[in-house]
Amino acid sequence: MQTEKPKRTREKPEEKLLRLTQIEVPLWERGLSIAGIDEVGRGPLAGPVVTACVSIPRDRLVLGVDDSKKLSEKKRESLYQPLLDAADYAETCFLPPQVIDEINILNATRRAMETCAAGFRGVFLVDALEGLKLPGEIHPIIHGDALSYMIGAASIVAKVARDRYMIELDAKYPTYGFARNKGYGTAEHIAALKKYGPCPEHRMTFIKKFVEGAHE
Repeated sequence: MQTEKPKRTREKPEEKLLRLTQIEVPLWERGLSIAGIDEVGRGPLAGPVVTACVSIPRDRLVLGVDDSKKLSEKKRESLYQPLLDAADYAETCFLPPQVIDEINILNATRRAMETCAAGFRGVFLVDALEGLKLPGEIHPIIHGDALSYMIGAASIVAKVARDRYMIELDAKYPTYGFARNKGYGTAEHIAALKKYGPCPEHRMTFIKKFVEGAHE
């Protein structure tokens, strides 16, 4: 006897909002201001690491927020400006490849997070990263961009900001396909890197195995 598979019910925006604010609600009820911090671009071979710190009041939450990796480019773009308009605080920080090469990607990510969060005072929800020096209480949350509304909002702001930057770079360095690969190590990108060598936006410490002469 065959049984029908249960139909998956699509999560309604209001239900998603309730799920993603379970970490924030107890903090709001204590009267605290909350900001989420996230990063984009730790893994690419080229371009900056970008962080965002975003704080949105409880009464101005934007529907549709989620981990940026779960959203389409079109959806992220549609949320970007509404999130900035709703935010009490929203700052991004771009750290270029030269800094990443100098202090390594982990330290560069920490520095960028600390920089974008420097003007906020309150509670910080951070996607996993520890060892930060921030002006307030810090809550590192594993997979935070999928569990926390504020971190999800920060992930969207950082992702859109970096993607736009990489699209601009594509016009300047069209050889590498940055508009399509955003600096990640796709086959197309690596083939161009081997054929033409690096541009100033490449992370030399990341491309050593692809390009002879890349410094240690």
